[in-house]
Amino acid sequence: MRLAVPFGKSKIYTALAIRVHQEEPRIYEAKEIEQILDEVPVVHLAQLNFWQWMASYYMATLGEVMRAALPGAFLLESETIIKRLSKNLTEEHLEDLDDESVAILNAFKDQPILRISEVMQVLGKKKVLPSINRLIDLDLVALDQELYEAYKPKLVKYVRLTKEYEEEANMHIALDELNRAPKQRELLLNYFSIQARAKKPIKAKELQEQSGASSAQLKALISKGIFETYKIQKDRITYSGKEDSAVKQLNAQQENALNEVKASFDLHEVCLLHGVTASGKTEVYVNLIKEYLCEGKQVLYLLPEIALTTQLVSRLQEFFGNQLSVYHSKYSVHERVEVWNNVLNKAPKAQLVLGARSALFLPFENLGLVVVDEEHESSYKQYDPAPRYQARDAGIVLAYQQGAKVLLGSATPSLETYYNASTGKYGLVTMKERYGNILMPENSIIDIQEKHRKKRMTGHFSDDLLRAITDALDLGEQVILFQNRRGYSPILECNTCGHAPQCPNCDVSLTFHKHRSQLRCHYCGYHIAMLQKCMACGSEELDTKGFGTEQIEVELKELYPEHNIGRMDSDTTRGKYGFEKIITAFEQGEIDILVGTQMLTKGLDFRNVTLVGILNADSLLNIPDFRAHERSFQLIQQVSGRAGRTQKRGTVLIQSYNPHHQILQQVSVNAYEKMYHEQLEERHIYKYPPFCRTIKITLKHRDFQKIEESSVWLGQALKNVFKDQVLGPEPPPVSRIRNEYYRNILIKIPRKQSLEKTKKAILKIRSTFMSISQYRSVKIVLDVDNY
Repeated sequence: MRLAVPFGKSKIYTALAIRVHQEEPRIYEAKEIEQILDEVPVVHLAQLNFWQWMASYYMATLGEVMRAALPGAFLLESETIIKRLSKNLTEEHLEDLDDESVAILNAFKDQPILRISEVMQVLGKKKVLPSINRLIDLDLVALDQELYEAYKPKLVKYVRLTKEYEEEANMHIALDELNRAPKQRELLLNYFSIQARAKKPIKAKELQEQSGASSAQLKALISKGIFETYKIQKDRITYSGKEDSAVKQLNAQQENALNEVKASFDLHEVCLLHGVTASGKTEVYVNLIKEYLCEGKQVLYLLPEIALTTQLVSRLQEFFGNQLSVYHSKYSVHERVEVWNNVLNKAPKAQLVLGARSALFLPFENLGLVVVDEEHESSYKQYDPAPRYQARDAGIVLAYQQGAKVLLGSATPSLETYYNASTGKYGLVTMKERYGNILMPENSIIDIQEKHRKKRMTGHFSDDLLRAITDALDLGEQVILFQNRRGYSPILECNTCGHAPQCPNCDVSLTFHKHRSQLRCHYCGYHIAMLQKCMACGSEELDTKGFGTEQIEVELKELYPEHNIGRMDSDTTRGKYGFEKIITAFEQGEIDILVGTQMLTKGLDFRNVTLVGILNADSLLNIPDFRAHERSFQLIQQVSGRAGRTQKRGTVLIQSYNPHHQILQQVSVNAYEKMYHEQLEERHIYKYPPFCRTIKITLKHRDFQKIEESSVWLGQALKNVFKDQVLGPEPPPVSRIRNEYYRNILIKIPRKQSLEKTKKAILKIRSTFMSISQYRSVKIVLDVDNY
């Protein structure tokens, strides 16, 4: 259960009681618990086991895991409250009070209590405690601690007849009396007609709307004792459509895959379903989920991106109706608490939970199956704050602890997963054909260096790509264009002196956003108005270099003014329904061309898209990361998979300055196996996963000198223990963010070396490091499996 525990003299925090014992603490004196906040436990023991595993594996504290797991509404924090004591001001008081104290007392005229934050606003300064203490000494105000219970259930107001008027005779008398109040009479008659249609509680709001009456008229009937109101707690997310549409008939390939997955579960806990894009993997999941739900088991369906849930929710609700709950961070605090409580109480509407990575923490007790869709996605990795877990791996452990099975699905599995499947650790099932025997899209690579030389480029489009877009639009088909960079242009440069505006807080240039006429930093959010002249030399000749989704959108609007162009990136999808609006508009054909970043690649299903254009494949290939080539293959393959998902064969055009790059060649012939063996060979030579585990240690500090010294000290201490398994310390590509300097140290742990002992040694070195007084202010971040 949750407890409110005191910290210091005035703070109260939420804690969880995870063990009852009789051992008295020896080093300190224990305080009394302020209050117990729950009547029944909100977290159960199976969850605590999972949290403890996560804390030890990902080198986080149990408190950090608790904060990540519990919905925000469960974490109550105190705020100091100041109450005005009902005393009159005497002459003596007025002599002792200064202007600030008087200002605070005046603020009480409008409200009975003030918070410390409000007092700060009244006085316009941070140090307000001396003034408050003066008032406390004079016995004019008192401090009080108030806990905020953040979750309020949604209560819906319903109307019913009082007992007295349920008798027919009394009802006739009431109707006669209401002859002089026609609106009230109409309200009453409407109540009967709604009741006759459906034998369910009648909402006050619904009744008012149907009668065209005001709330005053409803109140009049309540005061006459004819109606009474009552409230029912209502969940915020409900499904009102018809459920249980028949699950689609599986074709032979899907039927085979389903049977092979079931057979593989007899031998393995985890099975990888490797099916090409549009092979119908979702249908296989749905059939499998149905079987587990029929056995009374809970199912967790994980997705990498919130954007995907909108399409999938509607598809799954057709099959499972109200058995489905959805859980992710774009939902409000209240909605998340409701899903949590439903899962905790094993409510029928929480048998199947669809969610992003945070759904792992829900209080499952009877888990039968975990489905991880698009398992290769980097979005499953949590980077900040701790615990820095990988949801796919943590899901496998959760399933193992609860005796459940795991199905991983992807068209381009991650190297580690495919390696585990090919060495027999996981089961492997493949689907090599698209649903309905549709052909895989036809991939062509366009050499834009050649096109520039022959002057066949219009803006950022080659003549081939423009011709293909025009043809598709003439046939009434839709087009997707992919550019993995938002904004208008990443660099603004002066043609006279070559100066480019930089972010003052980070080591990056400012990105130009045209629709806001701003230069923005994508790391810290710093922004300034678009410059009219160079900051260095005053020249007015400013030019943009590089391009993002916004620039592509602007160019397309000039080229195709009569067509609708949409953009999908994190600038246009803010807010709870941001994704839904764009995806629905595109599905319904309101948008002809959709330009977007990697959000587009995540398993979305658009029926009318026949052309996909990748505007610059090189930006993906040249990222300094050991997974850059694997990720590029996955991204390009996934975005190509959005094309030609119905009868007509799709076309994919990839623009590149380096058309002979092996990854682009492999993508163009869908050679996943070839890419896998080539990359695996490289990983083996340079000792990277899956042949090694890695732990990344990041140091951060505002003082450049201190970060240099401390990182060298820590690097040397680690090298004394781990020898040549330590790489670094090195500055990352962006070495300063929000005025903090960064240094990275990477530790590679061979398969044969004990992971547990390695972590203990690292933690021991860290505690020695923290005990050195001049390094105490340096922040250390430990990231296990940092890829």
